[in-house]
Amino acid sequence: MRILSTDEAAFEDTFSQIRNRGKIFDQKIWETVKNIVDDVAARGDEALFAHTKALDGYQLTTRNAAVSPEEIEDAILRIPPQDYAILKLAAERIEKFHRKQHLEDWFYTDEDGTELGQRVLPLERVGIYTPGGLASYPSTVIMASVPAQIAGVREIILVTPSKDAKVNPLIAAAAKLCGITKVFKIGGAQAIAALAYGTETIPKVDKIVGPGNAYVTAAKKMVYGQVAIDMLAGPSEVLIIADTTADASFIAADMLSQAEHDEMASAICVTPDKNLAKEVASEMETQLAGLKRNAIAACALKDFGAIIVTKDMDEAVSVVDRFAPEHLELMVGNPRELLAKIKHAGAVFLGNNTPEAIGDYIAGPNHILPTGGTARFSSPLGVYDFVKRSSVLFFSSESLRKYGKQAARFAEMEGLEAHCRSIEKRLSRKKS
Repeated sequence: MRILSTDEAAFEDTFSQIRNRGKIFDQKIWETVKNIVDDVAARGDEALFAHTKALDGYQLTTRNAAVSPEEIEDAILRIPPQDYAILKLAAERIEKFHRKQHLEDWFYTDEDGTELGQRVLPLERVGIYTPGGLASYPSTVIMASVPAQIAGVREIILVTPSKDAKVNPLIAAAAKLCGITKVFKIGGAQAIAALAYGTETIPKVDKIVGPGNAYVTAAKKMVYGQVAIDMLAGPSEVLIIADTTADASFIAADMLSQAEHDEMASAICVTPDKNLAKEVASEMETQLAGLKRNAIAACALKDFGAIIVTKDMDEAVSVVDRFAPEHLELMVGNPRELLAKIKHAGAVFLGNNTPEAIGDYIAGPNHILPTGGTARFSSPLGVYDFVKRSSVLFFSSESLRKYGKQAARFAEMEGLEAHCRSIEKRLSRKKS
């Protein structure tokens, strides 16, 4: 595990390499995805099923693409009751948190009688993408669907790749728990294209949410504008600020919990304490040896992991804001005081007893977070992602007279004659 000091000549290059990983789509991936998206848009189900057969190795038809209620019930029966209870607990906590995000209409009336306001309306239909082949992420199903339901979305469509055309039991259970009635056994770029353009089997949606691999992310970028998307999710990342009060074994465990995701994941510890940096490096070597996914984690740490030694805590904060991490852990003696200095992070975990992993599953806040530095301008998925806002305006004849001349002149300033006339016609009409 490399240890870097911010005053080393190699620091900036290494920091830039880690921060910029995965931002540029591989040209071959882009070309492959474009062919798939264009094909599904043009040929619908025929292309959708053909690409699924070629890429995922199972045959779908209009009769078996959707998961039947019987398949859902059969899948749920294979889950131990205690595991289903954990899914239910997670859903309850996630719902409790997201209900705080509920947005309401608002209106006000000026002193001149002008009425202005805003309506908040739910999206009609959304599509959720969740991985579900060799790996299953029922947590993503819950994280994406619960805020959509709170927002009042009428219809939620779930797409998930399946193994041998069979839905993963945990995915099925999460869908049933969250009231999702339309689940399709399809994934990859072809699933994103189907949601964006609609096919004979899969309805066209208004927005697509949920993380996926590079092909899924490229497809989401490609169809944006045809539909809305939540974000372009990149490789997962955690950044930990630690001081002398931190437990090195906790830091190492949390860094490894991100590194085991995939080879592009990033795990960084930032500390002013050189001795702690050495302890963390030693702990990581010990813990990595006993990890089942140690080959994946080792690769991620080699390319995109680091322990960064800063001159003080203020410089550590500066490193954080430059990175704008998806997950930020503050393993310091005064986490709330330090939190006030942080500007950019997707989710912040305070203290030694709040590992990032608790937030992945059962804490309550959403785990679908901005990655790759986009926390500078993006937010976690929430209820606000499943609504749209409409402005409402009412002018009486009196209020139009008060502001009409200025508005008409504004139109003239911009060279828009018809705009000007539309106002002046009203102003020239005598009061009846």
